[in-house]
Amino acid sequence: MNQKDQWIEIPEEVRDLYKIWRPTPLVRAYGLEKALDTPAHIYFKNESVSPVGSHKLNSAIAQAYYCKKEGLTNITTETGAGQWGAALSYAAKAFGLNLAVYMVKISYHQKPYRRSIMETFGAEVIASPSMSTKAGRKIITANPNYQGSLGTAISEAVELALETPNCKYTLGSVLNHVMLHQTVIGLEAEKQMEMAGEYPDVVIGCFGGGSNFSGITSPFLRHKLVTGKDIRVIAAEPASCPKLTRGQFQYDFGDEIGYTPLIPMFTLGHSFAPANIHVGGLRYHGAGSIVSQLRRDNFIEAVDIKQLDTFKAALLFAQSEGIIPAPESSHAITAAIREAEIAKEEGKAKTILFNLSGHGLIDMTAYDQYISGDLSNYDLTDEELNKTLGQLEQIIK
Repeated sequence: MNQKDQWIEIPEEVRDLYKIWRPTPLVRAYGLEKALDTPAHIYFKNESVSPVGSHKLNSAIAQAYYCKKEGLTNITTETGAGQWGAALSYAAKAFGLNLAVYMVKISYHQKPYRRSIMETFGAEVIASPSMSTKAGRKIITANPNYQGSLGTAISEAVELALETPNCKYTLGSVLNHVMLHQTVIGLEAEKQMEMAGEYPDVVIGCFGGGSNFSGITSPFLRHKLVTGKDIRVIAAEPASCPKLTRGQFQYDFGDEIGYTPLIPMFTLGHSFAPANIHVGGLRYHGAGSIVSQLRRDNFIEAVDIKQLDTFKAALLFAQSEGIIPAPESSHAITAAIREAEIAKEEGKAKTILFNLSGHGLIDMTAYDQYISGDLSNYDLTDEELNKTLGQLEQIIK
């Protein structure tokens, strides 16, 4: 909301907690380069080294700090794969706040240990949709077997915040302040790339609502917008939840029921029900407004990637770099590998930077299923898309 200051100072209390793990490493992926036999130089920012294993803590600490400073005692939130919920649980405990987390039901069952992490830090975790809110009861009544979405969990968390004294709702992606907090990733990477004597030709982030993507890309996009730097920026999203590649730029709600303000975004429709893929953090119907406008104005690119392709890339990355990536991060890895393969075909050197937004050590059930051949791709038809897109009021022409 600040329209006058180019830089926003990080409060000392937030810096003190950041010092536990920041700055995060910028790593040259020599092993992956060798495996691909590519002339490209591949770098990744390793956000998996945070105490909870992902980039989400960058915003969780800041939001918990500001909530505590405002005098709140309670906060609520949603979470998909559980990375945001885990991060906010840690941050809430650090600032003495009570936290209730609505976790998307499919992930609640797929990723029980991430639920355990949240509970270890003292948070209450509820599978969404639940019977504890009017929104949840309405959704369950209409579809008793529904396994939930981030939009559903947001509706329940917002409703609980409205009904709980001295409480506010916090969001882990999409909104502008979250993108701001996450730019610490790209600002560090900018300085680290300079130390390495290189500058990226391509910057890549996986994409759900836009937090880690904006975090790694925004500082570099600044150079493109202000000085005309020749750089490509790529958002890598699931083929089964393709808001940037197949969605519609439109005002839409950020949640399923319609509690939030209308947001200008690329969307699949707030009632869109994503397939039960193993990337809970990317199963969201809309994109943040800043990223959406950048996409609309062709300042960034977007690619949609199938589930099996991401796990194939994840195994190659794990075997060559020694890090098991989160399924979400594997979308960025897949896009980076494709760019490196193009560089090999063209015989051109290229510098690629992507964000490793988190590790996958609590996602091994998904890896087990992939290795045993039990995972499949989900093909989203135009007919399925049009069902939810057709419900949107045509506010933007």
